[in-house]
Amino acid sequence: MDFTNLKKFMDFMAAERTPGNAVEVYQGGTLVFRYASGYSDLAAKKLMTGEEMFNIYSCSKVAAVTAATQLLEQGKILLNDPLYDYIPEFREMYVKKEDGTLTKAKNPITINHLFTMTAGFTYDMDSKGFQLAKKVTNGKMDTLTTIRCAATDPLAFEPGTRWGYSICHDVLAAVVEVVSGQKFRDYMKDHIFAPLDMGDTVYHHTEETLKRTAAQYAFVPAGSEEFDIVEAQKYGSGNEGMFKELKKEADCILGEEYDSGGGGIITTVSDYAKLTAALANYGLGLTGERILSPYSVNLMRTNRLSEEQLKYFDWKQLAGCGYGLGVRTHIDKIKSGQIGSLGEFGWGGAAGSTVMVDPEINLGVFYVQHTLNPREEYYQPRLRNVVYSCLDK
Repeated sequence: MDFTNLKKFMDFMAAERTPGNAVEVYQGGTLVFRYASGYSDLAAKKLMTGEEMFNIYSCSKVAAVTAATQLLEQGKILLNDPLYDYIPEFREMYVKKEDGTLTKAKNPITINHLFTMTAGFTYDMDSKGFQLAKKVTNGKMDTLTTIRCAATDPLAFEPGTRWGYSICHDVLAAVVEVVSGQKFRDYMKDHIFAPLDMGDTVYHHTEETLKRTAAQYAFVPAGSEEFDIVEAQKYGSGNEGMFKELKKEADCILGEEYDSGGGGIITTVSDYAKLTAALANYGLGLTGERILSPYSVNLMRTNRLSEEQLKYFDWKQLAGCGYGLGVRTHIDKIKSGQIGSLGEFGWGGAAGSTVMVDPEINLGVFYVQHTLNPREEYYQPRLRNVVYSCLDK
C-alpha cells in the first residue's frame, strides 16, 4: 500500500478547501494510515493533529442505523412494522399538498421508511411540532417527547413514494428508546460505543469536550452572507468565498435532553474510525466484540430504493449510488465514475465528516473536517477514488 495520493489530497484540501482535516484508514482490522493536515484553529495557527473532537452532524446516522439494526436482529422490530406500533401519535398522518391543503395519508409510516428516508418528513426543526416540544419540555427537548410532538406536523409527501432527506433517523432514535427502555445516548453507549472502545464519543458537549473540539467554520460562498445547515450538504463546489468561524456547538442539538440520531454525535477521528472498521469486518469490532451479524451488514448496504424513489436521490456526490438502511451504497460504476467496489457504503456530515466502508476488502475509512458547507460534491467522489488508488487489493 502506498498512501502518497491520499496524503497529497489531504494537503490540497487543507490548503484550498477547508482549514484542516484528518483521516484514519483501516484494512483487515489494522490501522494502515493516519494523517492530519492544516489547522484546527486558523486564528491561532494551531496545527490539526487528529486528536481533536468534532461535530460530525449527519455522519451520526451511520451509528444510529447500526443501533436500530441491532433491534432488527433481535426480533424487537420489523422493517414492515408501522411506526404507530411504537409511537401511537403517528397513527393518523396528513400530507401537505403544494397548495397548502391537507389530505389524509393513505399509507402508514413504517420502520423501513425511517431507515430509508421515505417517510415523508422534512428537516424543518422550527416547525410547529418542534415549537410545541420546546414549550412542553421547558426547552429540554427530550428525544421521545419531541418526536411525539413532531407527529402533529404534516408530511411533505405520501409515505413510501419518494426519498426525502429528513428527521427520519431522529424518529428512529425515538423508536430505539421505546423498544429498549433506555435513553438513546445510553443505548448507544452500552451497545455501540463501549463494545467498540469508543470512549471519546458523546451526544452532548461539556466544558471538557469544548476545550478539545476543533474550531468550527462555515464556508460562505462569495456574494452570500449565510447558508442553511441542512442545505449545506447539497451546495456546489465553488471555491470563491471565505471561512467564517462559528461557535463550537451544533445547532441541531435542540436541547440538553435531545439525542439526535441523525446529527448529534461529537467524536474523534480515532473513535469513529473504529465503527467503520467494525462494519468493514462484517460487524466484528477491533475489540473482538460483535455489534452486527454479517447478514445485517449486507442488508444495510443493499439498495432499497425503487427506480421512482431514486429520481429524488439526486445529489451530485451520490451519482451511481442507491440507499440502503440509512447509508448510500455504490450500485453503478458507469453512473458514479468511481473506481471503488460495488457495495461500498457510507454517509457524510454537514461539516465534512465522511464514512467509507467496503466489507469485500475489509476497508474502513473515517475522514473529517470541521467546515459547514463542505462542498461534498467536490471532495467526496475524489476522496473515494484516492483511497482506492492507495490500496494493493
